[in-house]
Amino acid sequence: MKTFPPPFDVAEESSYLRKMSNGDVAARNQLIIRNMRLVAHIAKKYQNTNEEMDELISIGTIGLIKAVNTYDGKKGSRLVTYAARCIDNELLMYMRAKKKISREVSLYEPIGTDKEGNQIQLVDIVESNGSEVFEEVYLKKNVRLLYRVLPELLTKREQEIIKARYGLYNKKPVTQREIAKKLGISRSYVSRIEKKAIEKLRNSFVSQ
Repeated sequence: MKTFPPPFDVAEESSYLRKMSNGDVAARNQLIIRNMRLVAHIAKKYQNTNEEMDELISIGTIGLIKAVNTYDGKKGSRLVTYAARCIDNELLMYMRAKKKISREVSLYEPIGTDKEGNQIQLVDIVESNGSEVFEEVYLKKNVRLLYRVLPELLTKREQEIIKARYGLYNKKPVTQREIAKKLGISRSYVSRIEKKAIEKLRNSFVSQ
């Protein structure tokens, strides 16, 4: 597994948080990079699942990015504490979603629209929690951004794999092995394409 740089100490973290609050994108990127060890540490809790470690880290990184982008130091907790909750929540939501899609009723079935005209799926209701309203709003914003940048950033094959892996456009997510079988390529090749695509998307999100 990749070795990540050590985390910031309290003083360094405070300094970079101040820079980020003033619009310093490089500072935000460093806060993400320096907390990747935390992602790897939390991801280890889920090693008894059938998911690859790299896959778990990719999912956990999404939670970390959300944490850095929405962190509010005025609430008293340190970034690492808040980020740990966001990372763990992201992994839990991913695991729960994968289990629930095997049910007869699809969680990705459209059930209506919200006030902004955005489609609401059953999974939105199942996973929502009153204390996570802000996080849900931020997620919806990121989903809209994802759909917009997908064809701009990724090759056709990368798009195909990302759409299939994460159940985009109301489809059920599938495993790397299932994609490999469908495309007639190896699972490791699918994994490499997926990692490259995720890195492109991650860089795009961080720069927004």
